[in-house]
Amino acid sequence: MQIRLANTRGFCAGVDRAIEIVRKVLEQNGSPVYVKHEVVHNKTVVNELKGLGAVFVEEIEDVPTGEIVIYSAHGVSKVVQKDSKEKHLEVYDATCPLVSKVHAEVIKYSKLGYECILIGHQNHPEVEGTMGQFDDSFGGSIYLVESVEDVYKLKINDPTSLTYVTQTTLSIDDTQTIMDSLKRRFPDIHGPKTNDICYATQNRQDSVKQLALECDLILVIGSINSSNSNRLREIAERGGVESYLIDSSEDLDHKWLEGKTEVGITSGASAPEHLVKELVSLLQDKYNYSLFGEEERADEGIFFRLPKGLRNG
Repeated sequence: MQIRLANTRGFCAGVDRAIEIVRKVLEQNGSPVYVKHEVVHNKTVVNELKGLGAVFVEEIEDVPTGEIVIYSAHGVSKVVQKDSKEKHLEVYDATCPLVSKVHAEVIKYSKLGYECILIGHQNHPEVEGTMGQFDDSFGGSIYLVESVEDVYKLKINDPTSLTYVTQTTLSIDDTQTIMDSLKRRFPDIHGPKTNDICYATQNRQDSVKQLALECDLILVIGSINSSNSNRLREIAERGGVESYLIDSSEDLDHKWLEGKTEVGITSGASAPEHLVKELVSLLQDKYNYSLFGEEERADEGIFFRLPKGLRNG
């Protein structure tokens, strides 16, 4: 009985950067430091940062005037930025640079008076932040679509001045299907020059597709509110493999292992590697599985710099 690990898994460069920003700000200023929303969608990470003195809030009104606030990796709207300024908050922006790229696209299109379609999941903080960056004072509007069905419900004023962007953590295959539908319905629609879905999302989805060919059970380590982790579980299931999303090894149900000889493990982009190692150890020590292949993660070669005031040297 074997364990197979996805070679690309766990923390991405944007998550690494966001967590390091919180740690550095706490080191420099002490606690409390306020964070707008969970800095990344992982229960273990959030609890670790709470232990260091981070205070997570959902609304800027919950941050006392003049205090420090950190924006989460998912980004924020113009309203949040305005409210922070009015409260004289010292802001550190941990928005993932790849999300900031989508924000820049939305801002550019809004200033051109375009209508913009965002492919994403309603109520996800990244979607709320991206839609909140659109300035409709130039005559355009922004619309959210979650499915092909939504595409055909859209009522667009001027299809010749229409563009689309996407949430960065979606299923590549599902998003492509929606983009194809948009292009069929609106032949003149413009899209980004490069795919908005981030490199880490793509790499982890490719890895879990490979695992699905080799395993009869896949365990995805990630929190329930993590978009990219949920997509990994869905992709494994579409590959015909039983799959479960768990926060940690404590959530493992021994019944899942019955009759399973090849167990694949991957983790979402906001899940720390020590959770993978703990799960591997449990499967080895308690259930007599052996590890197949390399344990180390592949180096994806991506690094995002910290804000100027937090860099060493």
